[in-house]
Amino acid sequence: MTGSTASMRNPSHDGSASVPGAQRDDSSTSERRAADAEMARVLGTEPLRMALDSSGTGIAQWRHDPLHDVVEPMSHHVVMAYDGVTQRMERRSGKSVAIGTFRRGVVIIIPEGSSSRWDIPKPVDVVQLYLPDATLKRVADEAKTAGPADLLERTAHPDLITSRLLLSAADAVEGNNALDALFRHQLTDLLATRLLAAHTGAPTTLRPTMGGLSPKVLLRAIERLRSDSDADVSLDALASDAGLSRFHFCRAFKESTGLSPHAWLRQHRLDQAMNMLRDSDEPIVGIAAALGYASQTAFAAAFRRSIGETPSDWRRRMR
Repeated sequence: MTGSTASMRNPSHDGSASVPGAQRDDSSTSERRAADAEMARVLGTEPLRMALDSSGTGIAQWRHDPLHDVVEPMSHHVVMAYDGVTQRMERRSGKSVAIGTFRRGVVIIIPEGSSSRWDIPKPVDVVQLYLPDATLKRVADEAKTAGPADLLERTAHPDLITSRLLLSAADAVEGNNALDALFRHQLTDLLATRLLAAHTGAPTTLRPTMGGLSPKVLLRAIERLRSDSDADVSLDALASDAGLSRFHFCRAFKESTGLSPHAWLRQHRLDQAMNMLRDSDEPIVGIAAALGYASQTAFAAAFRRSIGETPSDWRRRMR
């Protein structure tokens, strides 16, 4: 993953919905540790992948040893999707205890400012979303909801939709700054809408999409997506140019094209790659650089995921 800051760095049943009486920290957000820093401290290791924006919004994949420690209050909401071996675990918040079973398809939510002790007996593989409350409120406002209620604490809570969305982040990055940032921003907003709909004290019903982009606005957006500048194809720039919020731009763009902005750009870059491979003698390393990939290896892996063969093999077959 890449980003503005990147580092390759109820006891009687399972899936407790919330933890009543959870400990909340009353200190200001500025006094709390950022989510990525607190996770590094408590997990005692480096993430397999991490992509962060300047606000601390980001996605990280961790594999860590058994955990028996307290997670201190953080300045972000943390949402986790579990992808490891099935195991029982325990989470203590104040005098409340939640016992659940970690398995694929469950999620864990640590609201900002909360603190709890975790006892997990086996190694863990998770993908985490770090979400500022300001982002949750922005999405709620853009979606014209009544406003976000507090996120509930969740411990091994079944939610296949959120789990699949978050786990997809670990597999969808391509080593391309523009593509990866656009994917991450879309995913963050999509997950925020899911949290509002399923994981607050007052679940929200989002209004359906009302129409797509006008032909003029759609053409301008496509021109931006075809730009070689990463700044031009950012989700903020695309939405601002269209005079829409990020939330409504993504929905309207998909209504017009059948694809999300990220999927459209990914297909466009793939088409460019195939044209360059077929019609030129440019070395593959040069094609990778021209299309914004961090390395030839990253480009080759992304190409193979889409086409089913390496760029070299595809080029030979097409000539």
